[in-house]
Amino acid sequence: MKKTTTLILALALLISLALPFLVPSGALLDEANYHLLEERWQEEEDSGALSWLIPSAAAQPALEPLPMDFSPGRPLDPAGFTAESYEDESIRVQLETRELEAGKQHVVRLRIATITITDPSQLRTATAGKPASSKVALVSSMAKKHNAALALSANYLSHDPVKTSFEYRMGVRIRKNPNRIKDLLIIDENADFHLFVKSNAKEIEAFEDAGHTIVNAFTFGPALIKDGVLLTIDKNYGYNPHGKEPRLAIGQLAPLQYIVVLVEGLSSRDGVTQQELAQILFDLGAIQAFNLDGGNSATLVFNGGYYQDKTKSNERAQSDMIYFASLAGE
Repeated sequence: MKKTTTLILALALLISLALPFLVPSGALLDEANYHLLEERWQEEEDSGALSWLIPSAAAQPALEPLPMDFSPGRPLDPAGFTAESYEDESIRVQLETRELEAGKQHVVRLRIATITITDPSQLRTATAGKPASSKVALVSSMAKKHNAALALSANYLSHDPVKTSFEYRMGVRIRKNPNRIKDLLIIDENADFHLFVKSNAKEIEAFEDAGHTIVNAFTFGPALIKDGVLLTIDKNYGYNPHGKEPRLAIGQLAPLQYIVVLVEGLSSRDGVTQQELAQILFDLGAIQAFNLDGGNSATLVFNGGYYQDKTKSNERAQSDMIYFASLAGE
């Protein structure tokens, strides 16, 4: 055993003496330095000292918000479209079609859109003419003009002959007369939804006194879901609440995340009641939801066409629309 140990030590000494002649001068030092530098770089990377070398979202310039006026959204990227979605670095739109049994031998088609944006300015409205005018246009035409990633009909604000409504579009006050028998949707500076059931002037004043800015406001309804609570629809509310009608509603799922549901009947005048529409939005996770103009007015436009059974020949011209825009284009 002792002889074996002595032999191993002798061989080790011989190799160490021969190593300078077998390995190029400085190779061992270079290798050692490499490992030391690698360890040091790793430490610096972990501490963030070399973060400027690594591409990251934080290093990219922020996308510029859109002006809060009636100017259009930025041009969309054609490569961002699929048959049922649009996506770029500022917005994601996902579409889905479902069929729902709504009673015996009664089937309706749901057109569902979920939208996520990065800035409140991407939730916008547009009007066919000057905001207070009675001019109308096709939603599909307005959508193209404003580079809409997704557009939908709103509440046809010029169609109210009595003008007893509270209406804002892109911060512009159009009417200031709350309708005590109608519900109100206000969208604020953060693109958050606020619902006022049987709205009145004092509630609106308190809302503004709390520091909120009214960007868009719609008098139509009814309110379907408020602060996560499924509402019971007043049987006397307008727009045939208990009839089976084509319907359109918009809801909020979370900050800067929204849902739109358009209900089509598979035969003329088929559809759902307003209470059934509220339940649909509730089941889809909406925390706020509001009924918009339905029937033949209900229009959903995506990528230059309709995400529903509609053509230009039967599209109804309307005074206003809601749409979602991109920040990514030039």
